[in-house]
Amino acid sequence: MFAGVLLMVGGVLGMLQGIAGIAEDDVYGRVGEYVFEFSVSAWGWIHLALGLLVAAIGAGILSGAEWAKAIGVALAALAVIANFIWLPYQPVWAIVSIAIAVFVIWALCAEDTTPVAPMKH
Repeated sequence: MFAGVLLMVGGVLGMLQGIAGIAEDDVYGRVGEYVFEFSVSAWGWIHLALGLLVAAIGAGILSGAEWAKAIGVALAALAVIANFIWLPYQPVWAIVSIAIAVFVIWALCAEDTTPVAPMKH
C-alpha cells in the first residue's frame, strides 16, 4: 500500500511539474550550458507523460495487481533518472521526487516479512 500511495503522489507531482513547464516556459530557472538541455516545455511533456504512467501504475498496485509491481519499479527508476537530469532546473523539487521514487523502489522490492499466523482447524 505504501508504494502504491507514493506512486500516486509522485505521479501527481510529476504531472504538476509537467503542466507548469508546458504552460509557462519561464516557470523554471534558465540553465546555462548543460549537457541534457531541452526546452522547458519539452521537459514539461516528459514529466507529464511519466507522471500519468506512474499514477496509473500506483492505482494498479493499490488494486492488488501483481504485474504492476515490476512496472512500478521500472517507472520509479525512470523517474529517478528523469529527475536527476532535471536537477539544474528545480533542485529541491527534483530531490524530493527522487526520494519518493527511491522509497517506492524499496517498498516494491522489499520482502514481506510479516509473520503469518498458523491456520486453526
